[in-house]
Amino acid sequence: MITSLVLGLIIGFVAAIPLGPINIYVVSQTLKRDFFHGLLGGLTAALLDIVFCLAALVGIGHFMTLIQRYSSLLKLLAALLLTAIGIRLILQARHFDESSWGEKPARKTPRPVLAVVLLYISNPALYGFWLGAAGMVTAHGWVAAGSSEAWLFSLAVGLGSVLWYFLLVRYVVKHHHLISAKTFRKILVGLAILLFLFAGFGLASIIFPRLTQHILEPALSSSSTGGWGGNLS
Repeated sequence: MITSLVLGLIIGFVAAIPLGPINIYVVSQTLKRDFFHGLLGGLTAALLDIVFCLAALVGIGHFMTLIQRYSSLLKLLAALLLTAIGIRLILQARHFDESSWGEKPARKTPRPVLAVVLLYISNPALYGFWLGAAGMVTAHGWVAAGSSEAWLFSLAVGLGSVLWYFLLVRYVVKHHHLISAKTFRKILVGLAILLFLFAGFGLASIIFPRLTQHILEPALSSSSTGGWGGNLS
């Protein structure tokens, strides 16, 4: 049990570190709004980490069947919404008022939750990552698929992810005065470009499904050998 907890914390923390659209979005929300909205985006990502990790450990077959059944629709909707968010970010960057730099909106909004969900489900690499992680921990006997250890490991993954986003948002809030308005505009534009790229990849993968096979197949092959067969009924 302790092994599952410690391993989950480490994997969750390390997996959240790489620079990507979610980290950039969390930073931009922290800068544009406040600590609450930045952390809200991070907590949403951590919750999705728990769900996807647990789904991969509890039932890989059902998990992949569900993804394949609705993947085209999810990618299409995500691409459209991501494009809309990207356009909005570019408009915000163009009309950003330097005199209001540093002011924080008083009104709370759930927009970070929706945006992070869209960023998450439109990234096929995340499916492959959690399938690969599940295959690794079960193949080495560290976590038994479908057991209480799988739940503990998944929750620990989420806690590790929460720890990273808390540290990230706290750092940005503490040092935001070092970031100029010009740099902030570049962050918004950079995020918008990343959103457009992810939207384009999602649409291209619908037309050319083989574009994502090289991402999912390695994870499937690793999870189907050395542990999955003996643990799943």
